[in-house]
Amino acid sequence: MNLYLRYFDKETLVDNVEKALDFLQSIPEIGMNIDLENDIRDYVASDVYYPKRYKVRPRVYFIIIKTVAATMLDFKQKKAVQQLPVSNGYDRRDLAATAMTRLTEERPGWYEGELDFKRVVLVPSTGKYEYRDTHFVVHCKAMSGQDCYDRMIDNLSERVDRRSQFPSPKGKNFRFRYLGRWK
Repeated sequence: MNLYLRYFDKETLVDNVEKALDFLQSIPEIGMNIDLENDIRDYVASDVYYPKRYKVRPRVYFIIIKTVAATMLDFKQKKAVQQLPVSNGYDRRDLAATAMTRLTEERPGWYEGELDFKRVVLVPSTGKYEYRDTHFVVHCKAMSGQDCYDRMIDNLSERVDRRSQFPSPKGKNFRFRYLGRWK
């Protein structure tokens, strides 16, 4: 794993943390200290692959990026971008496509749908309304996960205050599970 460091027009690609620290110490404006050095060592040793930005003074930063690029040219041409771990043979785009496909996939049968939404309720002691987090679970016949969501929303919109807020079917507040074909 190599490290790319940049501070304005000064940049370098090094293969270990010691060379990175030497580069930063050669720039007097950065003002290296033991806390900054320890934080950089922790970042390099961690499994985090996101770029790290360090504040030098207000609106002035230097950046460190972990990369597998062997040369500066490879890094600049993005030929050696660190890949996120692949799970079960899918990459991130495949996982997103799979989630969308799963939602719209036609599969008639029984579904269990779970929905977390903001329900508007009257507080009797004050006579005012407030939003309350509400968890709703239903078993229904549907043609797809999207159809299950639509049926849940239709049912709820007839029974709760119209100001209640429902999540998107693509978000984390809606989950569904296929239970099996109907007979």
